Amino acid sequence: MTSLVLVTTSLAAAAGGFGAMITSTILYKNLDLTMFLNGILGGLVGITAGADLMSPNEAVVIGFLAGILIVFGVALIDKLKLDDPVGAIAVHLICGIWGTLAVGIFGSKAGIDQLLTQLYGVLIIGAFCVVSAGIILGILKATLGLRVSER
Repeated sequence: MTSLVLVTTSLAAAAGGFGAMITSTILYKNLDLTMFLNGILGGLVGITAGADLMSPNEAVVIGFLAGILIVFGVALIDKLKLDDPVGAIAVHLICGIWGTLAVGIFGSKAGIDQLLTQLYGVLIIGAFCVVSAGIILGILKATLGLRVSER
């Protein structure tokens, strides 16, 4: 089992870098090292939920698609003018959701029941995070403020 996890994790990381490299090169006509590196991270995040359930071939597909998602995710975050200079939202949120859903699409537990279970998990945890972050940020904004002063 450990050897499978090591193989699927490594393959997904490599495929994520490759997917991001190809996609960013096609879209932006240049090789972007940060996009490539975030693609590697996206592949790692994408495979984490099911590293022990996937075949090596499935890990490559999951990682490659995570790399593609990174490029479009970073573009979306920039378009929305969200403060994310290192692409952490695209890597962790977008690829994390993809990897969680991939458990229901690929691997030994794949099927509509598992996909729905994974989707419910994403929605429930997402709702919890939005509500709890809203409360915490609301308290911080009312007391200390969310930004440092210009000075």
